[in-house]
Amino acid sequence: MTDARFNDPMTHAGIRPSSHPFPDLHGHGLRLRPWDPDSAADVDAWFRGRTDPEFRRWNTPLRITTDLDSARDSLRDAARNSAEGASAPYCVTDATTGAPLGHIGVNVINPVMNSARVGYWVLPEARGRRVATHALSLVARWTLTEPDGMGLHRLELDHAVGHDSSCRIAERCGFRSEGTLRGAMWEAGRHDAYRDMHLHARLAQDPDVDV
Repeated sequence: MTDARFNDPMTHAGIRPSSHPFPDLHGHGLRLRPWDPDSAADVDAWFRGRTDPEFRRWNTPLRITTDLDSARDSLRDAARNSAEGASAPYCVTDATTGAPLGHIGVNVINPVMNSARVGYWVLPEARGRRVATHALSLVARWTLTEPDGMGLHRLELDHAVGHDSSCRIAERCGFRSEGTLRGAMWEAGRHDAYRDMHLHARLAQDPDVDV
């Protein structure tokens, strides 16, 4: 694979930060690699993803991204959490060009219960290409069943009620619907109001799904 960006010191698209303890994941024409907070290209992609109106409609992070500086700070927080083993944030990229397509992260890793929660978003220009479906399939197999994976028993996925596309992606990847959690997530753009969410989960013993 040859791409000028992998040799560009400003993007670091082919360099794994030494503090990232998790492997790259490959498949379905994708490469999932660690985000690099020192890469201008990664910071720009993170900023565009987190400020996209569709993202903000369905997600309200604790720290809202408002500019490139706050995007870089957020990526640095993600890198620290990854180095501590608390989460596994991945930049979803095109395996051929290296172009960032979106994000998928394994969060709230609970080593006592062998469980975690997965979340994702896709950049506007990459939508309609099954990027989220394929990235979720890769992460589910790695966390639950692959010999060199995380060895989890349970991987959860949640989304706001009404986010039908996320519901379809979850079910397509074998995440069974487990019901509605009342007032379990913030309303769009607010930290003082709540809305319901759907909970899905996949267990290690559940059958694999061909996406």
